[in-house]
Amino acid sequence: MALPHDELLRRIERDLLDSYDEELELEIEDRSPVTPEGHTADAGGGRDKAERLAYFRTLFELQGELVKLQDWVAATKQKVVILFEGRDAAGKGGVIKRITQRLNPRVCRVVALPAPNDRERTQWYFQRYTPHLPAGGEMVLFDRSWYNRAGVEKVMGFCSDDEYEEFFRSVPEFERMLVRSGIKLIKYWFSITDDEQHLRFLGRIHDPLKQWKLSPMDLESRRRWEDYTRAKETMLERTHIPEAPWWVVPADDKKRARLNCIHHLLSQFAYEEIQRPEVQLPTRVRNPDYIRHPVPGSMIVPEVY
Repeated sequence: MALPHDELLRRIERDLLDSYDEELELEIEDRSPVTPEGHTADAGGGRDKAERLAYFRTLFELQGELVKLQDWVAATKQKVVILFEGRDAAGKGGVIKRITQRLNPRVCRVVALPAPNDRERTQWYFQRYTPHLPAGGEMVLFDRSWYNRAGVEKVMGFCSDDEYEEFFRSVPEFERMLVRSGIKLIKYWFSITDDEQHLRFLGRIHDPLKQWKLSPMDLESRRRWEDYTRAKETMLERTHIPEAPWWVVPADDKKRARLNCIHHLLSQFAYEEIQRPEVQLPTRVRNPDYIRHPVPGSMIVPEVY
């Protein structure tokens, strides 16, 4: 039985609002850390409401442009690789979430590889990354990438000095090969201060929902802040090439970092809006002999909420 027009509009509106609640949930996660005493702190109590609304408005506008970019990439068979690098807790995951939030995972996907296994450690260094490179019409976002060798592997002693030097000899040529093959390669480094990382680590320590983000390696990286700084400076100096330059995102303010990164990402493409054909919802076929059988009660998920 068809719903009345007003009720149908109300249901559609409610469904649209529900789809936007995901961003609100992420916002609450950012603004309401759990204190050491187990209470939920209102971290945004003094924040101007108009500023918060402006953030959401700008984010939704940028996400609308990301959808247009996605459609253009798919229609024109572009190949896009975006690398996100930075210290632990720099906000890479947060911006990746906002970029992919409203995109088609068949077009835009995230690659976050674990530490290499024993077999992978004997392979050509870039071999474990190449299977994840895009085909035509795809965007691939690397949440950390082959630059692990220039960062954590160097600082933690997971590679030899010869392997480290070979990486710097190879990576410019590897990236030039990717670009010559038609891949658009964009590299972001998320930069945060010593004090900001300290505060974010404390927030993770005291938030049960985020403690999984802290590994022994993360804690050791905190102790070796200066070693990571030297490694980062060397990496940027030796791998900032015209074909694939580095872009540094100031990330002490998470929200500004997200908006600035997405805005910059969009500016790297001369994309155009792809006109979609008007969609007409077909009428459902109704057969008089169709009978919908009831689902056994034992199969129903209990309605606890």
